[in-house]
Amino acid sequence: MLFCGLRPPESPISPDFPSSAKMVSLKSIAYYAVHLQELRSIIQWTTWHNAPHERDEENETAELKECFRFLQMTSRSFAAVIQELHPELLVPVTLFYLILRGLDTIEDDMTLNIQEKEPLLRQFHEHLSDESWTFDRNGPEEKDRELLVKFDVVAKEYNKIKDPYQLIIKDICKRMGNGMADFAKKQDANANTIKTTKDYELYCHYVAGLVGEGLTRLFVEAKLANPALLQRPELMESMGQFLQQTNIVRDIREDHDEKRYFWPREVWSKYVDNIGDLFLPENKEKALQCQSEMILLALSRADECLFYMAGVKEQSVFNFVAIPQTMAIATLELCFQNYAMFQRNIKITKGQACELMMQSTQNLQLVCDQFRKYARKIHRKNNPRDPHFLDISIACGNIERFIETIFPTQTASTLPQGEAQADAATPAVAQEYKSPEEIEREKKASQEARRDIFFVMFAVFITLSLVSVCMIGAAWFFGARFDLAFQALREGNFAPASPKERAAMVKDAIMSTSSQAASSASEAVHSEL
Repeated sequence: MLFCGLRPPESPISPDFPSSAKMVSLKSIAYYAVHLQELRSIIQWTTWHNAPHERDEENETAELKECFRFLQMTSRSFAAVIQELHPELLVPVTLFYLILRGLDTIEDDMTLNIQEKEPLLRQFHEHLSDESWTFDRNGPEEKDRELLVKFDVVAKEYNKIKDPYQLIIKDICKRMGNGMADFAKKQDANANTIKTTKDYELYCHYVAGLVGEGLTRLFVEAKLANPALLQRPELMESMGQFLQQTNIVRDIREDHDEKRYFWPREVWSKYVDNIGDLFLPENKEKALQCQSEMILLALSRADECLFYMAGVKEQSVFNFVAIPQTMAIATLELCFQNYAMFQRNIKITKGQACELMMQSTQNLQLVCDQFRKYARKIHRKNNPRDPHFLDISIACGNIERFIETIFPTQTASTLPQGEAQADAATPAVAQEYKSPEEIEREKKASQEARRDIFFVMFAVFITLSLVSVCMIGAAWFFGARFDLAFQALREGNFAPASPKERAAMVKDAIMSTSSQAASSASEAVHSEL
């Protein structure tokens, strides 16, 4: 749970188990057969998405190529977004990610005792200038172990970037390492170190809020974001907090299985005596109420995230910050009032992720539309019996109100008279709920979806027809007796004949053909005579 980004859904197919992969693939086919809109989004994203910038691989050093390999190894999903960044930021942000991933790998390694882990975390920033430093004492099961084993490659590239970028990365790494060390030390003494919501937000600050600050400083240094963002530290803090808190909410089942907990005692102790009791079936209602409070903490940051994105100038940087945020709000909606998250790991589908990425890589208004859409979905799912019903409703309302200040909805007073009269026939509730632009977009989307369904069905029909013609032609070429099949159909025999019956039919056909030939020959002889 590191860096400003949620992982988009990755393929659930495991390359190590072919039979399982086949089953999952068939399940995916069945799913998208009835979710054509999501299938359409996948096709659109893979076909029409154009990266704002592309890597210049021909001019990259061997060490830099190795860094990009580490990037793809440690975060397949985030690698694509980073590699589309403006050339000025591509390498600094890549190295920033890898350095913090290395720090996070040490923090997460439960095989390291606190006596070894604490100095490593506090002194990690000092190794950035040492191009010979590596670390090979991670546990064999640590998935990003190779990054630290070959960390000298990262250090060499780090020392090539501009000095201002080096200073920013080193400063964030130092502060994050000290914060992680403090929490690791507390955790060694007490398994549940996050007692209050302040502890919770402080932890999120160290592992994500600082990342938001570091990225903002990099953006401004590269002159690709508004310098005024540096005067509003609460905005960049909210960017990291929103993503990290969403990750913590979503990953509760995975964290429970690994016996580590990030939900603050101040929250869960209102509902159960032990956090593990949230996973008992008899505590389902209490678990959902506790979940609502955790989601409420995250939702309170959403409007400041939108404010932050308004200060980003360059398109690739906007895509970089917007995609994780829209996925975060969609993930919160998926988790809200969904008890399945206490039973298994849940995530948005690939189709939903592609739709979100399509909408998040254009402009701020479309991003706001996604926030409004999912805020309304959360509001509709809100349970009046939940003790946080009112607070959740207010949080969703705050998101809508903030969006209205940026992109006001047209009203009857601002529309031409003819349009105002047409709107008068619409129920007041509907007018408040959807703007004319939204209604028009939904109509167009619905028409496109119906047209796509028709084209898909037409393509399936043509494909089946061609396959059928080819199969029948091949059967005829190799001697299939269609005359026997037609004869059986004329006689009303629709069931396949047994082998004996087929042999008899063939014999009769041969005899009939022979007798016809003999008769023809006899007639020819008589005619000659």
